[in-house]
Amino acid sequence: MTASISDFAALQELRPLLLKSHKILMEAEKDRYEASFGPIATKGEYLHLVLHHEQFSWLRPISQLIVEIDEVLMARTPPPPERATQVLHQARTLLQVSEVGEAFYAFSEELIHQESELGSMVVRVTELLS
Repeated sequence: MTASISDFAALQELRPLLLKSHKILMEAEKDRYEASFGPIATKGEYLHLVLHHEQFSWLRPISQLIVEIDEVLMARTPPPPERATQVLHQARTLLQVSEVGEAFYAFSEELIHQESELGSMVVRVTELLS
């Protein structure tokens, strides 16, 4: 795997798209949870659910991917160029060929009529990973 400037550029563009999409999907998952189980009383309870409840489990790998992108883009010392390529490959694998990716796209499609911005972000994520 050889890295290129374009791998870093792709990660720089991918990060805010994933971050915003993730936030929208987290809020929507929270709404679905509350529809089934009632209101979440505190931010601490919400955090506990996000970290431990099965309903939020499909979002955790996306959270971890965002952290890994941050580690590449915001490192104090530049990481080896191959690291950007590895993380981009990891993003492709996670969001294109895994159950997490299937859930990401299915749930995004379900929400597009409520969050029109989400649709364009998901299209751009797809383009970046192709």
